[in-house]
Amino acid sequence: MTHSETQDTLQGRLVWINGGSSGIGQASAEALARAGATVIISGRREAQLSAAVEAAQQQGLSLHAASMDICDRESVNRAAVGIEQRFGTVDILVNCAGTNVAHRAWASIDADGFEQVLAANLSGTMYCMLAVLPGMRSQRRGLVINIASWAGKFVSALTGPSYTAAKHAVGALTQSLNTEECVNGIRACAIFPGEVATPMLQTRAVLPTAEEQARMLQPDQVAAAVRFVAEMPAGACINEILMSPTWNRSYAAVARAEAELQTRRQAS
Repeated sequence: MTHSETQDTLQGRLVWINGGSSGIGQASAEALARAGATVIISGRREAQLSAAVEAAQQQGLSLHAASMDICDRESVNRAAVGIEQRFGTVDILVNCAGTNVAHRAWASIDADGFEQVLAANLSGTMYCMLAVLPGMRSQRRGLVINIASWAGKFVSALTGPSYTAAKHAVGALTQSLNTEECVNGIRACAIFPGEVATPMLQTRAVLPTAEEQARMLQPDQVAAAVRFVAEMPAGACINEILMSPTWNRSYAAVARAEAELQTRRQAS
């Protein structure tokens, strides 16, 4: 049986995924539903949530929607309370929501853009973690999976200072949770994917070509990592996963530059 097929490894587990109506979040929701979990997806746009639920139904999967604004603490809390009242305690939280701005370089970003990026990528992650922790503590178990970024490990002008700072902070937030909450049976994993072909690419000043996007990680590949972490026994904590496309553009650029330099040296 392949990893993408239906299994019951997560039967009886309640999963909450923010940013679950597209990209990595949607793919993760489908992957965890295939594993038997009850999955709730959240996002700001109710039409997108409904479309994701319908797309899952067409695959024989069941998802539930709870709309909220990840940047609004009260909205997050209302969604969390509603989920607990309807479904019970969240066993697995997957933080996938995130954004970036088109004007992201130091030469163009402003304070509003900075706050927008941090609100979605960092503050929203914290809001959701705070919302589920009491329930996880009471049942003495719980798992948080935070989708960070390659930019959370390596500084690059491509992603800009705000996104880079936010994703580095997500990594630190994840490890601080393990440091303090491991005694309560709670564990966390930060996944740092390289370039992923998701709708967020639309915020880039220069949209990657179709060929470049095909070489990137795909949402279902990152979702496979999410499922791997979710299926680990409760006594094992995968603290972080760093993953990239096999054809890594940053590595390829270095290789090209070195090759060009070698060619110039040989010609001189």
